[in-house]
Amino acid sequence: MIFEGQSLTCQLLEDGIAEVCFNNQAESVNKFDQNTLAELSSINEALQGNSDVKGAIVTSGKPVFIVGADITEFLGLFAHTREELLDWTAKANAVFNAFEDLPFPTVAAINGIALGGGMEMVLSCDLRVASNDAAVGLPETKLGLIPGFGGTTRLPRVIGADNAIEWIATAKQFKPQDALKVGAIDALVEADVLRDAAIQMAKDAAAGQINWQARREQKKAPLKLNKLESAMAFTTAKGMVGAKAGPHYPAPMEAIRVVEESARLSRDEALKIEHEGFVNVAQTPVASSLIQIFLNDQLLKKKAKIAAKSSSKAIKSSAVLGAGIMGGGIAYQSASKGIPAVMKDINDPALELGMSEATKLLNKGVERGKLTTAKMAKVISSIKPTLSYHDVEGVDVVVEAVVENPKVKDSVLQEVEGIIAEDAILTSNTSTISIDLLAKNLKRPEKFCGMHFFNPVHKMPLVEVIRGEKTSDDTVAAVVAYASAIGKSPIVVRDCPGFFVNRVLFPYFRAFSQLLQDGADFRQVDKVMERFGWPMGPSYLLDVVGIDTAAHCVGVMAEGFPERMSPLANDPVELLYKADRYGQKSGSGFFAYTKDKKGRPKKDVDPAIFDIIGQPSKEMDPQDISDRMMLPMLFEVIRCMEEGIVETAAEADMGLVYGLGFPPFRGGALKYADELGAAKLVELAEKYAHLGAAYTAPESLKANAAEGKTFYSA
Repeated sequence: MIFEGQSLTCQLLEDGIAEVCFNNQAESVNKFDQNTLAELSSINEALQGNSDVKGAIVTSGKPVFIVGADITEFLGLFAHTREELLDWTAKANAVFNAFEDLPFPTVAAINGIALGGGMEMVLSCDLRVASNDAAVGLPETKLGLIPGFGGTTRLPRVIGADNAIEWIATAKQFKPQDALKVGAIDALVEADVLRDAAIQMAKDAAAGQINWQARREQKKAPLKLNKLESAMAFTTAKGMVGAKAGPHYPAPMEAIRVVEESARLSRDEALKIEHEGFVNVAQTPVASSLIQIFLNDQLLKKKAKIAAKSSSKAIKSSAVLGAGIMGGGIAYQSASKGIPAVMKDINDPALELGMSEATKLLNKGVERGKLTTAKMAKVISSIKPTLSYHDVEGVDVVVEAVVENPKVKDSVLQEVEGIIAEDAILTSNTSTISIDLLAKNLKRPEKFCGMHFFNPVHKMPLVEVIRGEKTSDDTVAAVVAYASAIGKSPIVVRDCPGFFVNRVLFPYFRAFSQLLQDGADFRQVDKVMERFGWPMGPSYLLDVVGIDTAAHCVGVMAEGFPERMSPLANDPVELLYKADRYGQKSGSGFFAYTKDKKGRPKKDVDPAIFDIIGQPSKEMDPQDISDRMMLPMLFEVIRCMEEGIVETAAEADMGLVYGLGFPPFRGGALKYADELGAAKLVELAEKYAHLGAAYTAPESLKANAAEGKTFYSA
């Protein structure tokens, strides 16, 4: 054994081939942390002066190669000074350079995932062979970063600037077949012969049958682009990437700048440009927010895994009661992930609508090449439309998704509870009706909870799992595991009016109504909030949600929180509701809707709207608009934390990002609050105190301001 550490081993095999094996003893996967880098540096030193070594292969002792860098270490590193971070980046890269400069050929044997730092390790090798189940890529821009372990330098020299920019800017994972086409890998083999193939490749290279030296020199030399080719490549890339990334996500454009500026430089000089570019984006609020979202998402996944292990009830079959668009979407979601679904309704047209929704979604998957017709047929056959409760009797979980009416839901829930098995779980897909209220007439309330899907079901990642007062831990665990198994990101929340997501959304809508009453133009408010980062402004969102739905929820929220959410006199939303303008569903709301050539809703301003809600009287300061819109939402999220409605800052923020489209580059409400600072928010609360109780700073925020704390550090 040449070297044996916590994360890496190095042993000499036959014919002078050394095997460098990543096999982290403390983790389920391999990743680059400080210790792994230090051990790789030690291996470099051991191999550099070892005359017995003629070549080396890099392998993994785990089902995947290397998933990337250890993100949990990043936030701490990025808090250092710019000079310290530049120094760390240079030292980390020196380790990869030293491996790349070893005096013999090196071969990467890629099994499973090689992403980020894992792919950069692959690129530091002279030759690359992958198994058919591999996946490679540089996803750093998803985290607001650029590849910083040499990826922005080496990849363009391996696959060309155009391909490299596409890989880096899109942050996609690529199948090995696609990587082979562009030259990111050199060979593709079955998994069971991967190691042997790498050994043979190393032997062939050491014997002079493969010109590994020329390949290495290509990675260390300037890019082979003349001035015209260079200008065309980078100008086109900037236009395309800039339009897609937008102003809020600087990393993709910074990656292009780095590739362009270093194109005519050698590896070592190019890496200096890369280091500067990496630090430029690493120390931005955007990177901090996107990394926090990644860590938050990992927490949700971890909790779902724990739930699956702890639950005594494995969900292998499901039923949906109510077969409309929502019911069809839920049935599709369950069946498409391998859990058969019975779809029950009281009439055939409703079942036809539900099946039509599922079929439409599956057809789209086939059209986009994400699904085979055979898989589509299998999914369709695992959705059973029925008018009879008899087909529901044996399922493990029931999702009630009938009309949002407490009496109707109560009747349906009682009826189905008497039919299903005693250990079956009953859930209600409700957006506002109290779970404790719906549980009152159930015989097994411990087996009942809320399961709030968001529309459209196939697109929205979030499911709120609502724990009632009598809901058992085992039921919550089983439903969390089920939601995760069907591809959703569940958060567990406690029962209260609006639960979590709708409870914090309606202060935002109420703030919008107040702005209009004060003379703001809804079109200006939409533009300001879209620039803030929301996918759509509040008036358009209300039209999509449904003016009637919003008007109904106003009553629920006002009853639950009369001090902060009492109805406004002449609320523009209520005025539109009374005028039968329900939004997209009725063809008019704040906007008037027609269909474009592809059948998608197209919005226009109907002058008649101002006869209903009144004429705008002034143009408002954009900062004033965004502050007034955001403060009530932020404060309500903080109150939910205080009351234990949601358990952690991570889950609160992911609820808004995944359920409402809260701007990811801001990290969620509490991450954004931390970025603004508690003292600043308390100051803004005082500024807008005249607008009512919704603008009163919560006690925990005042405490954070006094003690200099943040929600994430707390």
